[in-house]
Amino acid sequence: MRVRLPGYLLAIVLVLAAAGTRAAEEKLPHFAALRATEVNLRTGPGERYPIAWVYHRKGLPVEVTARFDVWRKVRDSDGTEGWVHERMLSAERSIVVRGNEQTLRADPAPGAQPVARAEPGVVARLLECRAAWCRVETQGITGWLPESDVWGVAPGETVN
Repeated sequence: MRVRLPGYLLAIVLVLAAAGTRAAEEKLPHFAALRATEVNLRTGPGERYPIAWVYHRKGLPVEVTARFDVWRKVRDSDGTEGWVHERMLSAERSIVVRGNEQTLRADPAPGAQPVARAEPGVVARLLECRAAWCRVETQGITGWLPESDVWGVAPGETVN
C-alpha cells in the first residue's frame, strides 16, 4: 500500500528533516557572526529571560558554545556570555583585531609588504586562514594578519 502526502505536508516534513540534520551537524564550539545591527543577548534560552546586553555591531564574531532548541549560547571576544536566537547568527565568518595596532600584510609572512594598519577592536570579514595566518577584508582593504592577532578563529584552524 502506498501513501500519498499532500504537497504542503511533504514540504513541512522535508523542512523539519533538514532543520534536524542542520542542528545535528552543528559542531560545538564554532564561530559565527551577528547577522543584524541590533542583537539581544539574553540570560537564558528564551524570550522570557531578561536581556543582559544589546549588541549594535553587525558582523561581530561570537563563539557558539551550546544550543537549546533555536537558541545558541555565545561568547564574545571580551568573554561576555549569553543566549541569542539562531536567526540572529550568520555562518559568514569575521574576526576582531586584538592586542595593539596590527599591520595587515600583502602576503602571509612577517616581512611581507604592509598594506594597512588596524586598530584593536576592528571587525573584519574572514576570507581564509592557513599556516597561522588569516586573510581578512575591511573597508575594501584585504591583507594578512597572524592568527595570534585576531579573535574569531580557533588555534590552528584552517578556513577556506
